Amino acid sequence: MDRMNFAMWSQALRRMPRPTREQWAELDIVSRYLIATRAAVILMTFISAAIAGILAWRDGVFEWRPWILVTLGLMLAHATNNLINDYVDDAKGVDEDNYFRTQYGPQLLAQGYLTRAKFWAYMLVTGGAALAVGAVLVIHSGPPVLWLFGVGVFFVIFYTWPLKYLGLGEPTVLIVWGPLMVAGGYMVIAGEWNWNVAWASIPYALGVTSVLFGKHVDKLQADSGKKILTLPVLLGHKVSRYCIIGMMAAQYILIFALIGVGYLSPIMLICLYGLRPMYLVGRRFLEPPPAEPPEELPPGVWPLWYVALAFWYNARFGGLYLLGLLIDAGLTATGVSIRFSL
Repeated sequence: MDRMNFAMWSQALRRMPRPTREQWAELDIVSRYLIATRAAVILMTFISAAIAGILAWRDGVFEWRPWILVTLGLMLAHATNNLINDYVDDAKGVDEDNYFRTQYGPQLLAQGYLTRAKFWAYMLVTGGAALAVGAVLVIHSGPPVLWLFGVGVFFVIFYTWPLKYLGLGEPTVLIVWGPLMVAGGYMVIAGEWNWNVAWASIPYALGVTSVLFGKHVDKLQADSGKKILTLPVLLGHKVSRYCIIGMMAAQYILIFALIGVGYLSPIMLICLYGLRPMYLVGRRFLEPPPAEPPEELPPGVWPLWYVALAFWYNARFGGLYLLGLLIDAGLTATGVSIRFSL
């Protein structure tokens, strides 16, 4: 096994590496863990936690310790869910016969990279760490946080089955990456639930949901054959693509509404710079998928297409959303608050 492979760490944090069995055997433990937990997509969880922290800072109730614990706990919970997803799919035989998931990244169990015993070790260590952080937060913040902890555990364990199989995976992601992570994280930090924070979480959560929608559109035919009834399977290819465009448009509508009622600052209009990326990917969602990898698609991404487009757009929108919130929070902290109400 090699020493710390920093190049692989960087690659695993940006996209899904595809090491061969021989390459896997030479990787260090950190590289293996980042690949196994699909670390690249956990960035979306960090952004939701960051939004909670920024809003708490803007409102003058931010504390470093609970925010760090919330962020760590959420990222560990997401990693645990990714591991459970792969374990359940393997146990149910979903990843057999060159299933779509095995075409864009290694499925460590189905392809023999890890034994079940080692995979269980990954799950138990990661899940145990997530539970430990959650327990500390409950002790720190008291009984009001206990229900958030319970709901989070439920979604981590049961997202893959049965929720994803019943068309409930996409609504779950909207709830989890929105009100649960952001407003829940805010509540842990500030000690109280805030409905305005919950609404302000939705624009970014819609972006995360569009990424999942894109992945399930890419996998639609394979999932349909496996009787995995994701929303794209239930709605059909064309309607699902239009739903993604609708979610992207809804992000801006909600921002305008939150500015209008005075909760968000007009500074958030910086998000309008995301309209061009939205247009670029939106016109692709109006079309059926290409038969072959387009030239503009980075190597190693195909056969992913719609999810790659949605992820690219969400990274840009999420960055703008964070930037706007940071500027507003910074101005508010210095005594400058720009608000208006309709």
